[in-house]
Amino acid sequence: MRSPLLMSALCAALLMAPSPARADDASPLADLVDAAAQRLQVADDVAAIKWQTGGAIEDPARVQQQLAALADRAVGDNLDPDYVRRIFTDQISATEAAEHYRFAQWKLDPAAAPATAPDLTASRARIDAFNQVMLAQIGQRWELLHSPACVAELDEATRTVSETRQFDEFYRQALSSATRDYCDG
Repeated sequence: MRSPLLMSALCAALLMAPSPARADDASPLADLVDAAAQRLQVADDVAAIKWQTGGAIEDPARVQQQLAALADRAVGDNLDPDYVRRIFTDQISATEAAEHYRFAQWKLDPAAAPATAPDLTASRARIDAFNQVMLAQIGQRWELLHSPACVAELDEATRTVSETRQFDEFYRQALSSATRDYCDG
């Protein structure tokens, strides 16, 4: 079980760390999209773990646990839990797609498969911390996310983050999928 102090420290570190995708003139959604991108990148580590252990990519029990916890936190933060659930369902689906993508690459080119993998607990702690950052950003940007300006701001943020993180075409598509329901205005 993760220490609440450890989770708080991780969240604080992620929130206080400057986003490499954030410039002064960047979209107000850049930090939210960048957190989603970083969370998506953890899929490579999780895929390596599952490849090494023979684990399944989908983990419905963990997904339901995560969605329930995030919806509960949304209620506590006066956010719409259905909206939050939808956002994180998209994020999880994009993450699973990234894991399947890596598995396909490694199946076609076994020499490219990872010889070692990071610790699953550490990877999940990173995911949990990014979830908290994303939820905080959703709360901070709630009005924009539910306004007509959202689509243009989201497009700008997604493009900027994809370029800054040097995402290939697959990861650009995965990020677009992860963020597709952000605008609800």
